[in-house]
Amino acid sequence: MLRVWLLLTALITLTLTAIGAPPRDPKRKIVCKTPQNAATCYWTHGRVSVANGTPFIRLWKIGTHRMLTIHSGPGYKRGDNEENSNPEIPANLDRAFKTDLTRVYGNFEICPLEPERPGEMQRVCIESAKNIFAED
Repeated sequence: MLRVWLLLTALITLTLTAIGAPPRDPKRKIVCKTPQNAATCYWTHGRVSVANGTPFIRLWKIGTHRMLTIHSGPGYKRGDNEENSNPEIPANLDRAFKTDLTRVYGNFEICPLEPERPGEMQRVCIESAKNIFAED
């Protein structure tokens, strides 16, 4: 009887642990941070939102006038419709978007894909996101 009780307790504990565990984020299909660009990646506080135009996912660096356009990674192709309309972003950031009106605030590790130019939106990819808060 004790063996059955211990086995049942272990099974219930394992089940509750699996249910309460946060989902694991799958690996990216397109790598954002590579050995070639890792030195240029940095963390910034900002707001990610959907905007008119292409690419349509943009990041505003809070406290600045800078707007960044989001791409999957260094291998993006200019003018690629799939890339412009559906860039790969971290899974936790993707889950935060409920509608096209959602704005997500947080800290983002971004990797520039081109040099910054005055008056132009810089192309970047988002390696990771933390402390995110979604607002509709």
